[in-house]
Amino acid sequence: MRITRKTLLDIPAPVRPDVPDHPAYQQILTTFADTGKPLRARDLCQALDLSIVPKNTEGIRSKLKRLVTRGILTEPEPALFAQPCP
Repeated sequence: MRITRKTLLDIPAPVRPDVPDHPAYQQILTTFADTGKPLRARDLCQALDLSIVPKNTEGIRSKLKRLVTRGILTEPEPALFAQPCP
C-alpha cells in the first residue's frame, strides 16, 4: 500500500463546526494549541510570521473576538486571548 503526499493532503482536517471556514482561523487555533498560553494579537502576528502593522494586528484581533463570541476562545483580560480551561 502506497500513500502519497497528495493523498494525505486531500484528507480534510477535522474542523469544529462552530469555527469559521477560513484557513486563518485554523492557523490561529493551531498556534494556541502549540504555545499553550494566552496570546495577544501582536503575539499571534509574530507567530504567524505577519508583519507587525495595524492592518494585520487589527485583522487578527477581529478574528480573535469572533472566536470569543463563539465560545472557542476566552478573553480573560482586555486584548489577551486564551483557550478555555477544560
